[in-house]
Amino acid sequence: MKRLILLAILLSAPAFARDSLGVFEGWGAFRDAEPFRCYAIARPESSSGGKWKPFATVANWPANGVRGQIHIRLSREIRKDAKITLTIDNRRATMIGAGADVWAPSRQMDAAIVSAMRNGRSMSIEAVAATGGGFADAYALRGAATAIDAAALGCARVR
Repeated sequence: MKRLILLAILLSAPAFARDSLGVFEGWGAFRDAEPFRCYAIARPESSSGGKWKPFATVANWPANGVRGQIHIRLSREIRKDAKITLTIDNRRATMIGAGADVWAPSRQMDAAIVSAMRNGRSMSIEAVAATGGGFADAYALRGAATAIDAAALGCARVR
């Protein structure tokens, strides 16, 4: 059921020649033609509500030489000076962001996060909202490694 809900949500967005590369537990893998990119994506299992529909992605942009880039859309806008902490099981990383969007501060950190996601069970991201008060969005990582691999292969096959 969760797979069908994820697929319906992701496919309800305007389609720009989007190819589904598969749905794996709570994670999906997709390829877009314009701009050409492939990505694994999931919605959080729990969120503290908010204005945006949160998601986490691991993307590949072949034309830019980018592989395994982390991007997380939070459920709330963050305070400008807020510390943003990503936790995968018992590992923590400080992220950077603006508005409701968060990234790893470097390619090395992207790689470390993807590695932790492959072996982890759960991931959460927390910060202080622009309106005050802490919040967190939590993700299950079942299926993440397979979706990440499917996205990487999806961009490797088409050049």
